[in-house]
Amino acid sequence: MASVRFNNVTKRFGSFVAVADLDLDVVDQEFLVLLGPSGCGKTTTMRMVAGLEEITSGDIFIGPDRVNDVLPKYRDVAMVFQSYALYPHLTVADNIGYPLRIRNVPPVERARQVEEVARRVELDALLTRLPKELSGGQRQRVALARAIIRTPRVFLMDEPLSNLDAKLRVQMRAELKHLQHELKVTTIYVTHDQIEAMTLAHRVAVMNNGVIEQLDTPKEIYNNPRTLFVAGFIGSPPMNLIDGEVKDGVFTSTGLRVEGLGRAGIRRAVLGVRPEDVHVVAADAPGTSMVAPIYSSELTGESTLVSVHSGERLVTMRADKNFVGEIDQKVGVKVDTGRVFLFDGESQNRVDF
Repeated sequence: MASVRFNNVTKRFGSFVAVADLDLDVVDQEFLVLLGPSGCGKTTTMRMVAGLEEITSGDIFIGPDRVNDVLPKYRDVAMVFQSYALYPHLTVADNIGYPLRIRNVPPVERARQVEEVARRVELDALLTRLPKELSGGQRQRVALARAIIRTPRVFLMDEPLSNLDAKLRVQMRAELKHLQHELKVTTIYVTHDQIEAMTLAHRVAVMNNGVIEQLDTPKEIYNNPRTLFVAGFIGSPPMNLIDGEVKDGVFTSTGLRVEGLGRAGIRRAVLGVRPEDVHVVAADAPGTSMVAPIYSSELTGESTLVSVHSGERLVTMRADKNFVGEIDQKVGVKVDTGRVFLFDGESQNRVDF
């Protein structure tokens, strides 16, 4: 097993900077998730580790070895692709055992290892099938097993669950997390799905425009976002972000007033508050931050999402699952000021108050 270290790594495509001055240490046996929207540089970062993209400048180390000029086949990494990349004419057993075959592992030993790995991912009853006879989740497990059998120093996973339906994604997340814990292999996982990042990672690197905006545990990123981008990207439903200004510790926006923000004063500010920290109350209840008609009410099972308008922005609240409210019914909105975030409208950095 091994750590992975990026030392001032930059990747350019012509004049476009895909990854800028990246410094990152992935510790041995860590499950690190690179999270961000399309085009943020996360897949390029992973492909540089694999050797599929050349580094423009800087250094990448796997363990003690600088690998800038090392061919992909000698880096001892295993990659799981979004598209599975299975050989359609080979059985499940042959697909899983292919890395051992090209290493000239004897057939008897190869069969033993294939059966052992197949049991780990619950494919031992499917070894004689072809990929076309498998479900999407089973194909993904074949791709995982093929990576596992190599016992690499590093796993690289490029959005491996994005082609699965919602139920299978939940199942595969649990399997991935358990496997990584069991195998204790350093893993770099790329996704744009913040639920995957929050549930799988030891640490999450939130990327935007080729740089890491925040690197921390999922819990810390959720509870203490450092920038406006991170605040808006993490959370389902996302954090409410409302433009306004702060004077003498009072935030004001269209129809909204939030007091108790210390002595903060920002001419152009963005107030952030998560739906679970905004409460639906009676329109005449004391201490409300705004009164507005219900725009939408959505029962999700465990709760009800209630939205109202503040100017052009929707403010979403997570109410009790038994909440009953009609569209256009006026309600009060009460903000938990102890769970409010303020961001500077210019720098987009969080402001302490």
